[in-house]
Amino acid sequence: MRRAIDSDTVLIVGSSATFPHGVADDLEALSQMAIKYKVGLHVDSCLGSFVMPFLKEAGFPEIVCDFRLPGVTSISCDTHKYGFAPKGTSVVMYRNKQMRHYQYFTISTWPGGIYASPTIAGSRSGAVIAGCWAAMTKMGRNGYLQQCKDIVNCRISIQKGIEQIPELYVVGEPSSTVVAFSSHEPVGIFGIMDEMKKRGWDLSPLQYPSALHLACTRLTVPVAGEFLRDLSDSVAQVKASPESYNKGSQAIYGFASTVPDTTIIDEVAQGFIDALYAA
Repeated sequence: MRRAIDSDTVLIVGSSATFPHGVADDLEALSQMAIKYKVGLHVDSCLGSFVMPFLKEAGFPEIVCDFRLPGVTSISCDTHKYGFAPKGTSVVMYRNKQMRHYQYFTISTWPGGIYASPTIAGSRSGAVIAGCWAAMTKMGRNGYLQQCKDIVNCRISIQKGIEQIPELYVVGEPSSTVVAFSSHEPVGIFGIMDEMKKRGWDLSPLQYPSALHLACTRLTVPVAGEFLRDLSDSVAQVKASPESYNKGSQAIYGFASTVPDTTIIDEVAQGFIDALYAA
């Protein structure tokens, strides 16, 4: 990060925690760096916003990810993830009102009158805001604390189980609700994904490095043992005949990660979205 900062830098960004691997960046170091170089520091806490603040009270190692760090200037939070609210209610918080003003859109010379909106996007549905309020009121502080305990413990249990499977290894050092894992050759990680899908588990594929991602939720908590049993069986299945999995997901995702010009992948992805608009 320090090497990337130059005279054009206005902002640096850290996550608490990252979506692919559930890893928290060293926000304390980034905070000091932001102060030293007089730039803003945005904390992407979209995934962890209703989990990370409760870690210490829930009995896990604390990760400070808020305005207690003097270099932090803004924080994003997704209420629809572990806040259990409907989508469309995400928020961004600023250290002070002056900084928040740059988010506003105002025009005082419009023939329709003086117009002011808190965002460029303008208005949003009041229904989703009411849904967010209802979800947070229903959960309450104690509810979010308990779900932090349950879900993070579930992730730890699954992580330990993965570490007991010789063909697999955990990517990074998870600190929240997400665990990512990959496999040792010749066992293909995307072959494991296909086998898990046959057993009812829909895991997210990752790249750089190739891996699979599981975001534990309240639904995962009671079935952690079942997940690990199915994962062990899937690994054994792929290990018995690794060459049988050179097609399917292994071919798609394995190829994508080796393409030197990623604009090709971008064009394919755009074509997929185009197809969704086709009548």
